[in-house]
Amino acid sequence: TWAVLLVFLGFGAIGFADDYLKVSKRNTKGLSGTRKLFLQSIISLLAMVLIIADTHVEMQYTLAVPFFGVLLKIGLLYVLFAMFVMVGASNAVNLTDGLDGLAITPVMLAGACFAFIAYLVGNAVYASYLQLPHLPGSGELAVFCGALVGASLGFLWYNAPPAQIFMGDTGSLALGGALGAVAVATKHELVLAIVGGLFVIEALSVMIQVVSYKTTGKRVFRMAPIHHHFEKLGWPESKVVIRFWIIAVMFALLGLASLKIR
Repeated sequence: TWAVLLVFLGFGAIGFADDYLKVSKRNTKGLSGTRKLFLQSIISLLAMVLIIADTHVEMQYTLAVPFFGVLLKIGLLYVLFAMFVMVGASNAVNLTDGLDGLAITPVMLAGACFAFIAYLVGNAVYASYLQLPHLPGSGELAVFCGALVGASLGFLWYNAPPAQIFMGDTGSLALGGALGAVAVATKHELVLAIVGGLFVIEALSVMIQVVSYKTTGKRVFRMAPIHHHFEKLGWPESKVVIRFWIIAVMFALLGLASLKIR
């Protein structure tokens, strides 16, 4: 729990610094991307130290593969992978936060899924029945995820189109990082890629666009991230948001199915 809170508050502080520079200094760039990634990596590394220290020796440096129920011992590569999950999830949520209400609902869905997952892996009986790695104490993260969902509901009340308040980097980096940290702490890093499939698509659309433009001079999408592409096609903002919510629900259900389909 302390490791997840460290990532949540640390990433939120980075986002706040970025937002503060943009608002108070009238600097549209804020913190440089390199500096943000460096600070996120440092915080992720500290969180990994806490998580590994609080994990049973047999479960340290292991990666759980969904649907197959396999645990892979990958040594120190696991630390780098886990850091990538936290930093990647944080920035993927940040990229998704481009329309009113678009990012917060998928965050709530992922938070609710991981509240359920955290409870299951923290319970020896349920973990054994579902062939999940048992992680004593991780059930407490269900409380954190529940708080995240509740706070997000309050935020959505005022962020629903037309938005009265905005998430900014403060919220998106913190929420995405927290989801990544919970996924690492519960040994469900790969499941996060399924549950948060919408975030993965948004991030991939940006990477595809950048690579395509730099190598061929052509754009794959009219505008990236991909939600702006559909806006350029003439979809109203509300239609983009609601349809992306539907996609997020489908990914969340698929992620939950991975708990039983083995």
